[in-house]
Amino acid sequence: MDACTLGDLIDAVGSPTLRLHTAPAGPAVPVTEALLYDAHAPLPDAPGALLLAVGVRAAAAGPLVRAAAEAGMAGVVVRGGDGPVGEAEAHGMALLAIDEDAAWHHVHLMLASAIGAGSAHDAGLGDLFALADAIAAATGGATSVEDPRQRILAYSTVPGQPVDEDRRQGILGLQVPGSVDNSEQVRLVCAADGPVRLPPLTAGDLPRLAVAVRAGGETLGSVWVIDGGTLAPDAEETLAQGASTAALLLLRARAARELARHQNTDLVRRLLDGSADASAAAHRLGWDAVRVAAFVLDSAASVPDAERTSLRLLDVVRLQCEVRYGRHACVLLDGVVYALLPAPGEHGGRGQDVRRTAHQRHRQLAEDIVRRAERSLRVPVRAALGGVTPDLGGVADSRADADAVLRLLHDALPVATVDELRPRVTLLWLAEVMRDRRELRAGAWRRVVAADAEHGTDYARTLASWFDAGCDVAGAAKLLSVHPNTCRYRLKQVGLQLGIDLGDPDERLVLWLQLKALAGFGEVTGDRG
Repeated sequence: MDACTLGDLIDAVGSPTLRLHTAPAGPAVPVTEALLYDAHAPLPDAPGALLLAVGVRAAAAGPLVRAAAEAGMAGVVVRGGDGPVGEAEAHGMALLAIDEDAAWHHVHLMLASAIGAGSAHDAGLGDLFALADAIAAATGGATSVEDPRQRILAYSTVPGQPVDEDRRQGILGLQVPGSVDNSEQVRLVCAADGPVRLPPLTAGDLPRLAVAVRAGGETLGSVWVIDGGTLAPDAEETLAQGASTAALLLLRARAARELARHQNTDLVRRLLDGSADASAAAHRLGWDAVRVAAFVLDSAASVPDAERTSLRLLDVVRLQCEVRYGRHACVLLDGVVYALLPAPGEHGGRGQDVRRTAHQRHRQLAEDIVRRAERSLRVPVRAALGGVTPDLGGVADSRADADAVLRLLHDALPVATVDELRPRVTLLWLAEVMRDRRELRAGAWRRVVAADAEHGTDYARTLASWFDAGCDVAGAAKLLSVHPNTCRYRLKQVGLQLGIDLGDPDERLVLWLQLKALAGFGEVTGDRG
């Protein structure tokens, strides 16, 4: 996200806390900062700012809205009531409200943090590059900043400084070339209290001066300077100071990542329950067409710590989604891990082959995640894919698809899409509707079940098998493992004793649906296996 928008802000903070009354310019209007109103000072020119109407009643905020509009601000936040909606719309200003008992200083901190989160991570990395250049200029050696996994986060670009092949390969792949010797040098640096001078690893390499980057006893990474023979006399002191600055930048970048992850998690949660603004969410995530994938531990398996194992499953899903899409949109809800999978080209008129390819990619991803999760967690995992929705407003429907598919999965079918199981999913939903409606629960099926319970007959199972066999007696008899004449006799008795006309196609259809949906014949109950 390059800059925070009004939609981003509302999604980040959450609608229960920050309520939007009107936004004439739309959710994509940029928001640059949050300002506290001071009645004793003139309003500053602050394009894109949100003005918090401290000390001004919501009903009397009209003049403040006009003044904020003249200062180029994006909107005004009032406390309590609805506020001057008409005035805000007339001046193209967003009008937002917070709860009556909310503290202004807390709201200001919350909004300022959310507004700053959008660019903090990228700015932190940019500052790391500037720091690498500053260290390189001061020490006289090409500099790089690495994380604990030896990934290169930033590197200097000061011209004329000597480099070696190890440096070139590392920058090309943004990863230090893996070797036992490299790992040993990293261990030495992280174990030392200050800068360490290291010899070249091969004949063609150059020596290094390196220092660990720490904060509160935690190692956040390291800074490396190539010693081409012309390092400044105070290079070690300069490097130690640079490491302190790098620690601050890395902590800031981490905080931004954590806040962005929290915001994404909250946004995905609200998309799944249908309470998020779809257009603002699309702007934040950069996706339109998506489908929901749902992953869950097999309920039949014995899991000593199901909650902790579900969190580990979330980590597996999140990692694989980040590998595939460069970002994640995953959340754990009620023991189910949901992920939004972007589906460009799968919805619409781009051709059956394109849609089929996108469908296969999603299914292969789900199968891969299931395999990896089962190998890592040692627990069977199920995965369901909902339908593709052309915009984020349909995420809740895709989730409903995935939830229904989860209920139909079993050992022989651990992964499936809603399209593959559409008939059974439709029957599952029909069953839920029929159970909830008195008029749909009435019918001849009750007489069939009652007769079996009272007289020990097997009419219900015989009818269900007959329907499943396409009303073919021989096929039904095979399913029941009885003689065809036995099946014919039972069907005849259903007509004679229970008064059911099996020659009526409507009677057959309704009876078949009710036996499946209400009596539990035909495995349409949807229990997870």
